[in-house]
Amino acid sequence: MRILFITDNFPPEINAPANRTYEHCREWVRLGAEVTVITCFPNFPKGKVFDGYKNSWRKEEVIDGIRVIRVWSYISANNGFLKRILDYISFGVSSFLNGLFVKTDLIIGTSPQFFSAMSAWQLGLFKLKPWVMEVRDLWPESIVAVGAMKDKRLIRFLEWIEMMMYRSATQIIVVTETFQKKITARGIDRNKIFVFKNGVDLSKYFPGNKPKNLEKQLGLQGKMVFAYIGTHGMAHGLEFILNQAKKFQVTHDDIHFLFLGDGAKKESLVKKATEENISNVTFLDSVGKDEVLNYLQLMDIALVNLIKSDTFLDVIPSKIFEAAAVQKPILLGLEGETKEIIETYGAGLCFEPENEKDFIKKVLEFYDSREDLELFKLGCRKLAYDFERKRIAKNMLEILIEF
Repeated sequence: MRILFITDNFPPEINAPANRTYEHCREWVRLGAEVTVITCFPNFPKGKVFDGYKNSWRKEEVIDGIRVIRVWSYISANNGFLKRILDYISFGVSSFLNGLFVKTDLIIGTSPQFFSAMSAWQLGLFKLKPWVMEVRDLWPESIVAVGAMKDKRLIRFLEWIEMMMYRSATQIIVVTETFQKKITARGIDRNKIFVFKNGVDLSKYFPGNKPKNLEKQLGLQGKMVFAYIGTHGMAHGLEFILNQAKKFQVTHDDIHFLFLGDGAKKESLVKKATEENISNVTFLDSVGKDEVLNYLQLMDIALVNLIKSDTFLDVIPSKIFEAAAVQKPILLGLEGETKEIIETYGAGLCFEPENEKDFIKKVLEFYDSREDLELFKLGCRKLAYDFERKRIAKNMLEILIEF
């Protein structure tokens, strides 16, 4: 089977969409499929092309048996709505034009961002091939929730396009049960909507001792480290975390908060920490995918947080699976389906998003039991096993082949 996958994120980028697509495609190749990925030149999250690459019309490479075609797009840092839209649209156009010349039996487009899925939709129409829409987030609903889009006419237009794609797609792949329910409630046939949640590659993420050299380098010896690893964006509510961290400076000087990553809010967060002299926090830039494991093993507790919004009741951040794989208990600031997972497996503690008292209470619960986190670690092991990426990818391929 020949599969063409359209995505604007792919390794060496290390965000959740890149990891999910790469790990699925790699497994499909191992199972005998021919996979071509059309993506842009790696630049996320700083909006700067990675070393070793140059933004050009087209470049082809092979990564773990996956044919990767990189195409030109307008590249910009994630710091303005207009620039982001130009980035998205340019990739949509470039991926469509290049996709016309790729022989395939099936086309998959992943959303967000929206225009990757639009490219796959149009390719399906032009090439008379079935196409699959993978929905990792409900767009434009999610960007409206963070206030990034307020033009009601534009929102209605994008929602109309969204429904056109749902109806046109041969299959819809979603990452949560809630997404399936929401899309079905909008009149889309439930029988063509399949749930394949995020997961984790257990060959890449596994438990280990704290890296002593890194711990010493960062001055974290003797500290209980609460770490957020990922995009510092509008939706992630990291200013709330920073405000709470400040309160522990005097009362618990052995609690430290580590932020690893980049994004639209990174600069303002660093500025706030500096101006307010918040000394129990460390900000680090994104690292390569081969280094992330060191930081996951360095932390004691994984922070997973989003702003308070009903929209995010549907979301299951992939961070929880990576943390579970390295057996780091999770402090979750999110309700809905993710909270159910964490509580069902006993893999951590949950606080109400943006609730200061609840956050502090849960941090201190972890702190008071810091010498005995074994029950949480056991829950993490069970969670990681049940959401092992290879199994998910195999099951997904079986569904794709049926159509």
